[in-house]
Amino acid sequence: MKLKIAIVCMVAFVSCMQTRKDTFTDKFEKGQRLSEVKSKKLKEVSGIASSVTNAGMLWALNDSGNEPEIYLIDKDLNIVYTCRLAGIKNRDWEDISVGPGPDADQSYIYIGDIGDNESVYPYKYIYRLPEPRVASGHRDTTVAAVDRIVFKLADAIKDTESLMIDHKTKDLYVVSKREDPVYVYTLKYPYSTTDTLTASTTVLLPYASIVSADYQSRSGDVLMKNYDHIFYWENSKGEDLMTLLQKRPVEVPYEPEPQGESIAWATDGSGFYTISESKKKEKSYLYFYKRK
Repeated sequence: MKLKIAIVCMVAFVSCMQTRKDTFTDKFEKGQRLSEVKSKKLKEVSGIASSVTNAGMLWALNDSGNEPEIYLIDKDLNIVYTCRLAGIKNRDWEDISVGPGPDADQSYIYIGDIGDNESVYPYKYIYRLPEPRVASGHRDTTVAAVDRIVFKLADAIKDTESLMIDHKTKDLYVVSKREDPVYVYTLKYPYSTTDTLTASTTVLLPYASIVSADYQSRSGDVLMKNYDHIFYWENSKGEDLMTLLQKRPVEVPYEPEPQGESIAWATDGSGFYTISESKKKEKSYLYFYKRK
């Protein structure tokens, strides 16, 4: 198994060598500013995900030190709905995904309490709850029935800030941050909510500071970003995620953000969103990159 991982990692490293100018894609329009971040509750957004049950809206969360809440927001960055997780602490929430789960007829929200700036926490948590369908006029709720997936990384204690779910297999993926190259780890479905799991090393990528990732449910395309770049893997052959990530991605020209830690595909694949934490006096915006 270790030899297999080493071979996979080497292939990925060689195939994804340094980015050149000719690796930029022209398949997306320039990022368009949709709205400025003004709400104090959205000042430290570290993850966003497109809602499946609430068309055209996004789920957003803040990182460590904030309330254990997720917010359903519209494209004008109005908070339409607040969902609080009862009995849960926001130790270091970093990313959020929406995807399938145990009930085939239900969409689920996955909250990644996976950050660890100082690399001191041996265990990480992913909280799963059914995605609510928000009726007009409903402003907030508290959810007590939340599944908790407890896991550790196979090789070491590390900071991870990216979470995505493969909508075909339901496997979960997290990506390390504070190393170069970064590692992608996998939690194979079904994942226990009573035992402590180990996320296996899947592949390494020759990048650093990956802060968010997302898998497109229809096409299988993948996005990852760090503070300066957006990497795009087009899944034109319908490959499994591990095979796809072994190929060199292209870059999407990035509209610089103060501290951009969030990226999310539109549910219909028409493009993707980014948003930044607010930093000092710099303004932050919700951007949309439309697919041409």
